[in-house]
Amino acid sequence: MYAAAFIVNKLDRGWIKMKTIIVTGGNAGIGKAIAVELARQKHHVVIVSRNPDRGKAALEEIRSVSGNSSVDCAVGDLVSVRSTRELAGLIIKRFPDISVLVNNAGVWPTKLELNPDGLEMAFMVNHMAPFILSTMLLDLLKKNRPARIVNVNAGLYIWGKVDIGKTPYGNDFGRFSTYMNTKLCNIYFTQKFAGLIEGSGVTVNALHPGVIRTSLGESPGLLGSVLRFLKKGLDAPEAGAKAPAWLAVSPEVEGVNGAFFWEFTKKPYAKNARDPELREKLWDLNKRMASL
Repeated sequence: MYAAAFIVNKLDRGWIKMKTIIVTGGNAGIGKAIAVELARQKHHVVIVSRNPDRGKAALEEIRSVSGNSSVDCAVGDLVSVRSTRELAGLIIKRFPDISVLVNNAGVWPTKLELNPDGLEMAFMVNHMAPFILSTMLLDLLKKNRPARIVNVNAGLYIWGKVDIGKTPYGNDFGRFSTYMNTKLCNIYFTQKFAGLIEGSGVTVNALHPGVIRTSLGESPGLLGSVLRFLKKGLDAPEAGAKAPAWLAVSPEVEGVNGAFFWEFTKKPYAKNARDPELREKLWDLNKRMASL
């Protein structure tokens, strides 16, 4: 049975307890589509948006399209350690009943940019932000267990390489490689965190949502124009929302922890994601960076 239909059927029969779900980057692209999908299933959805006006506009659209008024917006920024920690504090205060965190927000930088902490921006948003939110919200998720963390990743992680001394600071920056490298960092986080929370009633998994038409990686100029042209043949964000929504709430994956899914199919981790020494070094570095 097709997974999305499975969810709806279970929902209609009342087999799924309604959840409060946080979706980062929920004001646009796949994030907004995930929010719509989950709101249609009558869950309480909280989108995270860095821009208040865009967040408000997305909020009204999601409510209208889904027919669900139980949708809220948390304004927060994932560009620095401090702003991400502040967002986590806001969520803890305003939404103490959350039981699902969807780490969807991501960037594909076209030029090197460092944040106020001296960290490369994609490393911060694609990896450190999920690390900080997941660790800071863990106690709340445990309280509301069974609970889940979903890391929206990318199949391109298989081409990633992580250099502890370079990647966090953009010293190995590349227009294409940095995205892959930071997604690999997120994979190592998923693996490590899964081991730490095993048996806690909280699970964490990562997935590739499909090859979807979004604005990631686009920029002005000829290369940006070519990229936008090539993307016209890709699936819309609504298609990319199906698998993350399924992984967030479906009974089919209840208890699954530390796995990687290619859309709806569980896949083994690639060879470049099987270095336990690198995983531990990255984890220790992240703890120091996040002041945890």
